[in-house]
Amino acid sequence: MNPTAGEQIASQIGYGVGLDALGITALLPEIFLAVAACIILIFDLYNDDEGHGMSYSLAGITLLGTMLLVIWRPYGADAIDVAMNGMFINDLMSRVLKVGILLVSFGCFVYSRKYAYDRNLFKNEFYVLGLFAVLGMMVMASAGTFLMVYLGLELLSLCLYAMIAFDRDSVKSSEAAMKYFVLGALASGILLYGMSIFYGLTGSLDLTNVHRSIGDIPVDNTVLAFGLVFIIVATCFKLGAVPFHMWIPDVYHGSPTAATVFLGTAPKIAGFALVMRLLVGGMEDLHHMWRDMLIIIAVLSVVIGNLIAIAQTNIKRMLAYSTISHMGFFLLGVLAGTDNGYSSAMVYVLVYTFMTLGAFGVIMMMSRAGFEADSLEDYKGLNQKSPWYAFVMMVLMLSMAGIPPFIGFIAKLGVIQAVVEVGLVWVAVIAVVFAVVGAYYYLRVVWYMYFESPVSDASPEGPVDMRIVLGVNAIGIVAIMFWMGDLTDLCARAIAAIPR
Repeated sequence: MNPTAGEQIASQIGYGVGLDALGITALLPEIFLAVAACIILIFDLYNDDEGHGMSYSLAGITLLGTMLLVIWRPYGADAIDVAMNGMFINDLMSRVLKVGILLVSFGCFVYSRKYAYDRNLFKNEFYVLGLFAVLGMMVMASAGTFLMVYLGLELLSLCLYAMIAFDRDSVKSSEAAMKYFVLGALASGILLYGMSIFYGLTGSLDLTNVHRSIGDIPVDNTVLAFGLVFIIVATCFKLGAVPFHMWIPDVYHGSPTAATVFLGTAPKIAGFALVMRLLVGGMEDLHHMWRDMLIIIAVLSVVIGNLIAIAQTNIKRMLAYSTISHMGFFLLGVLAGTDNGYSSAMVYVLVYTFMTLGAFGVIMMMSRAGFEADSLEDYKGLNQKSPWYAFVMMVLMLSMAGIPPFIGFIAKLGVIQAVVEVGLVWVAVIAVVFAVVGAYYYLRVVWYMYFESPVSDASPEGPVDMRIVLGVNAIGIVAIMFWMGDLTDLCARAIAAIPR
């Protein structure tokens, strides 16, 4: 009797699969999160708290409890748990990504509280949708088959569609949700088509089996190339890379900022997991094919994202085009095709999400009932009204611009070095040039805050928990520089342990 894919992986790492306890251990964080989300959904039926403060608190406790379960390792930090016959793989990479997803999602919930309350969006359903979106991202991080990748991705996408349209009285919000839904459904169909081609060629949905079977297929197989193109297109759409970026600016701008901060942060970490599971875990032997496609996509993303961001006067649209350029930098590490490149990309995406989280936190701190604070003009003279928040925003902008010695510079340097190591010097030169060009629109925000006169006397206000988390977010961006070596080593170990 032939061993299953899960048994083959487990034999490589020294653990058996038949033990039910091992499967439950691997799935425990996801089980806890799913059950807690369902309980919070039902809890609202019997809750008389019209402010839904209890739902907010329970959602935050759920995220922190899930993170503790992810961190808890009875078999050791580098152990790999396999569950559901190899469909679910809980390795070091998935655990690091899950901790990042949970921390960022917790920050999103805290930041969005005041914004949602002022606009009558502070409802139980918002947090339930967020929790189920987190569950989808966690499933993507541990996916061992095409089926699990797709299930996690669709669970995430369906929740995001609803969160973007959460403000039912806003025409812009409904339009943004419709655009994202139509284009997202198209991308999902393309992804399914690509997966079906690989299933037809290899006879398996298991990514480890697909990896082995690809070696027996001629490299000039046209059907194989078509399947790879479909998967690359769908993946880059989910990331928002050029030329599949058309939805990003409109969705960022039209969504309630409480939904935009969620859309622009944690799903990017899940996007990294999607890339690693599909292109590295399943199709690394086709690197010579997908590298050329990613070179074009990454270069276009860096160039177009930075150039168009310069012309934006709306800070949410500016950050949308900034996201496109950052996804280009992230793909630079992936296309290098080395463990150093993959780990640099992992560091980059983790650093990027926390920087973006803090930037949107300041935007929501500046917002108030009837005022969105989404225009660059709204940040004029912020230093005169609130020096601390101006300083926080300055640190975040300088770090996102990649100005030394901030953490953004170290992250950019890592992916550029990975590209240079594989001989793509011209790609690295383009990335460096347009990183310098992109620094303009970040520095413009700093100029407005410190060298322009304020347009109003209103000062940023927010609840205590929001102010604390925003302070921790900003200080963490600076403090992590002292442990950058540890973070890099952790990501390198995580990449080396991926089952291939």
